[in-house]
Amino acid sequence: MLFKDNRMNDISIYFQEVRDLETWKEQQLGSCIVKNQGGFPALEKNACALIYVPEFRGSGGENSSSQTHFRKALYALHHEGTWNLPFYDLGDILPGNTLEDTYFAVSKVVAELVKHKIIPIIIGGSQDLTVAMYSGYEKLEQLVNICSVDHALDLGSPEEEIHSNGYLSQILLKRPCYLFNHANIGLQRPFASMKEFDLFEKLYFDICRLGEFNQDFTLAEPHLRNADIINIDFNSIKASETLNPHANPNGFYAEQMCQIAKYAGISDKVTSFGIFNFEKPSDLCDKMLAETIWYFLQGAMSRKGDFPIGSKIDYTRFTVFIEDSNREIIFFKSNKSARWWMEVPYPPQSGTKYERHHMVPCNKSDYDNAMNNEMPDLWWKTYQKLG
Repeated sequence: MLFKDNRMNDISIYFQEVRDLETWKEQQLGSCIVKNQGGFPALEKNACALIYVPEFRGSGGENSSSQTHFRKALYALHHEGTWNLPFYDLGDILPGNTLEDTYFAVSKVVAELVKHKIIPIIIGGSQDLTVAMYSGYEKLEQLVNICSVDHALDLGSPEEEIHSNGYLSQILLKRPCYLFNHANIGLQRPFASMKEFDLFEKLYFDICRLGEFNQDFTLAEPHLRNADIINIDFNSIKASETLNPHANPNGFYAEQMCQIAKYAGISDKVTSFGIFNFEKPSDLCDKMLAETIWYFLQGAMSRKGDFPIGSKIDYTRFTVFIEDSNREIIFFKSNKSARWWMEVPYPPQSGTKYERHHMVPCNKSDYDNAMNNEMPDLWWKTYQKLG
């Protein structure tokens, strides 16, 4: 098997090929996606790779056979202008003999792709596959932030086995733990207990409730920009949007989910993207999933090279002194994208451990509030974790 980078390990053994017999027009995605069909493709860096994992045992369901309907909906979409992002459809990682076998395969693939600067777009399968994505970063010994777009916190109990609605506690229990921060976007209060809320507060994790998101999307954008791993619960989309009987009456509208996906793609920090609990109860679900992937790809093609890639030379620096806490907060505004960050100091003995996490994405409103002597909540939470 050939790769553009011959140091990449052979991951083709984990995949079943794509079956696509359609003829696609020049500007449809189906004509520019490089498919694992008739031979595993040579992979370039700075690309995206689609992977389907029909593994549902984590939600108590039965594993399904490979689904091609969402692929057909995706391939039929048109791209804008010149398609300048290498995009692969690597096929399906079929469930192993045990759930742990599937986790192992997914983690190996994620580790190899992320190491070679290829963003895996994983379509599942139950949401506990997030643990497998995280395990890929464990193999790389990389400290990560996770952002979950979900109506629930999915914390679970340490005494329980990993499952779709309770996987986060299992990540927290791992030693060494490479999870630096977790953020939730879209929480609906009836689906979270006070115990979960209290633990999130103690861990200085972040929550942007669905009501807050509906009032002001900019409250959620920094959480997307701060993540290495983004996972979306497909059931967090409003049931009436996709005729999905597994979803709830309240949730994200279709256009909101596409907006989230685009901003996730734009983030220079995001290195893997997952959409889970996709069970395809309707054709609308296929189309919704296809459009969500499309918007993520459009975002990825629009990356500006901001933090953690860019240099501080490309930023305008602002220093604000908070009198009440006697602290100086340094803000940076990107000259390329006009987005804002806060710099949070960390112990010098930590070396490069926190290098990707001491620059905290924020909004201009955080700077304005700091000018009014208000300590930004995101700055304080990060400072507590870095200390």
